[in-house]
Amino acid sequence: MSAHRPAYVALAALLVAAAALLVVELGLGATHYGSSKLADPCRPRAFAGSGLDATVQRVVLDGIDGAACRLGTSREQFVLSLASGAGYPPRRWNRHTIEVALRAGMLAAVDDAAQRGEIPDFLATILRGAIRSAPLDQLIRGAVTLGNLFGG
Repeated sequence: MSAHRPAYVALAALLVAAAALLVVELGLGATHYGSSKLADPCRPRAFAGSGLDATVQRVVLDGIDGAACRLGTSREQFVLSLASGAGYPPRRWNRHTIEVALRAGMLAAVDDAAQRGEIPDFLATILRGAIRSAPLDQLIRGAVTLGNLFGG
């Protein structure tokens, strides 16, 4: 048995080290690793970046947040409710409810961007018109073309 003693000591040391690592990780909050807390869509979010791409992203995300807030859900749950088919949860709202919430959220997002000076007033006016008149499917896909913007 004495020949196996170094192996038992090494095994015991590894087990003690593993237990110590586990205690340290749990103490540092390992139970929350991999979990996420969904942001409240009714509260403003901080956005980094500048330029056209960042402005477009902010307006779209603010619009989706506004729609989600209006419906009392998270942005993520709202976006998932727009999809349909296998692998997606059933829709919680009818098409009209989604459309009203999405248009209201997008209009508010454009107004906020114009107030921040991120988009000029003439463009905000054009965008508001497109948001009011574009079919819902185009709003969702973001497929509003210049022809749609100018009534063509």
